[in-house]
Amino acid sequence: MTKRPGAAVVAGGALLALLGQGTAAAQDTEVSGGYVSWTLDTGELTLGGSARPAWLPATSGSADPETGAMDLKLGGTAQLAPAAETAPPLILADLRLHLDGDSGALRTRTAVDGEARELALAEVEPGDTAVRTGGVTWTGLTASLTDEGAALLSRWSGQEFTPGSALGRFDVTVGTGTVAAEPPQATPPTTPPAVVTPPQAIVSAPELSAGSQQTVTGEGFEPGEVLLVAIDQDTRYQVTADEQGRVSREFPVYATTAEGEHTVELYGVSGERRAAAGFGVRTAKS
Repeated sequence: MTKRPGAAVVAGGALLALLGQGTAAAQDTEVSGGYVSWTLDTGELTLGGSARPAWLPATSGSADPETGAMDLKLGGTAQLAPAAETAPPLILADLRLHLDGDSGALRTRTAVDGEARELALAEVEPGDTAVRTGGVTWTGLTASLTDEGAALLSRWSGQEFTPGSALGRFDVTVGTGTVAAEPPQATPPTTPPAVVTPPQAIVSAPELSAGSQQTVTGEGFEPGEVLLVAIDQDTRYQVTADEQGRVSREFPVYATTAEGEHTVELYGVSGERRAAAGFGVRTAKS
């Protein structure tokens, strides 16, 4: 990317006011909740100043388990920031992810130089699609800048972006509420109903030193259910329950972690099943 003269970006308050103008109404929803993970593949940009993926809730929209098509409205905002900090973050609001057949788009509303506009920021190509009980998962969707997306980022950052440049990958998990109802039984069942065990989570070490590795395991989830893992309410990972509804995930307890009590939570995208466990962190002695 080639440096260009920096472009002025509107202040936060004025920007949010601009973004609120002309927002399209949400479509009727078929999606019953979900999340989108956005990972950047370029070293020139970060999401919110972090190299970690950005997690955005899917608030409404539709998904077709048979064709893999989707049209999702995403909640919250994403912030693109130059890795070299040459410009203030670019706030992306009203994000919409669309996929139909072999093509799709990521649309957004943003503002540069006091001008708010809606545009197709990136073209999106399909990856793998998996239909599960009550939902659909897409992995490895790839995004590349459109002509207007490249022009916008160049104008905002003062760097040269070209159409077709990679803008990262998306992993999408949504609930569709499409589980078919069981036909009525002619006679009462002869076996008692299975006991439903509420989800549970435990950690391998109730207390450990900062800079160590911790493992959380969970059970009582739906087989094949995609779960998110949050440490101290910061969602970081995604895991899939096995045939017995169990999951396990190792994660680092960073050396900079504050001493005291912390939590790790496992939860489904619909929010109906979740479990949490606590653990203590002590400062490593020198």
